Amino acid sequence: MTLDHHILALIAIVGSSLDVLGAMYLAYDLLGGEHGPLRTLTRGVTYGALFGLGYGLGLGPVFGLLAGAAHGITLAWELSCASRGLLKPTFWFDTAMSAIRGAGFALGGAYLYGPAFGAVFGTLSMLGQVVAYRIGIRPTMDYRQSNRPHISRAHVLTTINRAAGYLVAGYVSSLAARHGANALSVGLRTGLLVGLVSGVAMAFMPSIEWTADHLRARRMGVLGVVLILIGFALQSIQYWAALLDVKIL
Repeated sequence: MTLDHHILALIAIVGSSLDVLGAMYLAYDLLGGEHGPLRTLTRGVTYGALFGLGYGLGLGPVFGLLAGAAHGITLAWELSCASRGLLKPTFWFDTAMSAIRGAGFALGGAYLYGPAFGAVFGTLSMLGQVVAYRIGIRPTMDYRQSNRPHISRAHVLTTINRAAGYLVAGYVSSLAARHGANALSVGLRTGLLVGLVSGVAMAFMPSIEWTADHLRARRMGVLGVVLILIGFALQSIQYWAALLDVKIL
């Protein structure tokens, strides 16, 4: 039996991250209770995992990790402010959110298809999102909280629009990277995946928002213990591998 050392390192990093996250949930009261940063963190982790899993299944774990992290950070900030009625979007705020998500797509695209593809894809993504924000198409445009998934007609239309936009962006980026005959297939794959993942995320957004703002302190403590135990288990894999003489490549 063999195990790649990169995978082993990634497992250990994930385990350490879960330990830190679990400790923060256990320290809920010390971090300000219901007015502290854990509500935003809950949103970030949830949206990052949702988008990361969706993109990762279609375009690989590295793309999923990078794009998921970018979406988790920006959506957590925007939706946390919206839940408290504090969001007053400006051009520079919209540009910053779009740039962070565009950077995630750029890095992921560069890993998959090369620097030229990543640079063009990330730039087009950022510009497209800035335009969408300025005409009112944003994650908070139909903000609501509900204990069940919900999707409106406006979300369906924006999902289709987003898929079409990323299809074109993927195609243009492939041409810029000189992929030739594969340009159309890359554009189709990228556009359809981004549209599908966005649609699913929008459907679950109201229930995620409801959960983030209705988590009880005791449940947060239980979740913290569970995360710490999972983190310890993942970190111990490297030692079990040594104990069982698993070959590390």
